[in-house]
Amino acid sequence: MTEPAETQRRWPIIPTILVLAAIAVMIALGVWQLQRKGEKEALIALFERNMAMSSMVAYPELPPVPDTMLYRKSSAVCLEPVRWDQRSGTDRAGKSGIRMIADCRTGAEGPGVLVDVGTADDFTPPKWTGGVVQGTIVPGPEQPSLIERMTGKAVPARAMLVADVPAAGLRASAVPSAADTPNNHLAYAVQWFLFAAAALVIYILAVRRRLRP
Repeated sequence: MTEPAETQRRWPIIPTILVLAAIAVMIALGVWQLQRKGEKEALIALFERNMAMSSMVAYPELPPVPDTMLYRKSSAVCLEPVRWDQRSGTDRAGKSGIRMIADCRTGAEGPGVLVDVGTADDFTPPKWTGGVVQGTIVPGPEQPSLIERMTGKAVPARAMLVADVPAAGLRASAVPSAADTPNNHLAYAVQWFLFAAAALVIYILAVRRRLRP
């Protein structure tokens, strides 16, 4: 014996609850991205103020580096470069090359200091043995990913000092600016809102087709 047509065409309650819950999560993620957008704009404004300051600050000995110190002028003493990290980049004239980043020993213990001593045309480390380096504090090349931050597995990121005067035989590396700080949160928010709207429309169309006599 078959069920009446009215019973067979009931609006699906459990799937509807699940879909609405998923849509609510997408909207919440969109709102969160809008909040992050405001936070990132305030951070960029802070970095721009830091760049305008000519006074020097003491180089941070341990990570994490306070935002108030990024893009400020500072100096550090490299007793000895213990490791070289070559990365692609540009010099201050816009010419591409290989940035020479020295991981320097600053004492018997501690994490030391990362110093970008200049840009070269190849991967050969310079014959630089250390010394006093003056430059600009910028975020280091190794920054935690979004997943690491969300899962609580992120380790404090190290900063880096971009030397004002390059090592012998190198060109001065370009100094990152506040404008390089990514702020894609508005686009992410719009995407989440569009996903939520699309999910709602698709679900309604699918249910209406299912309930159609």
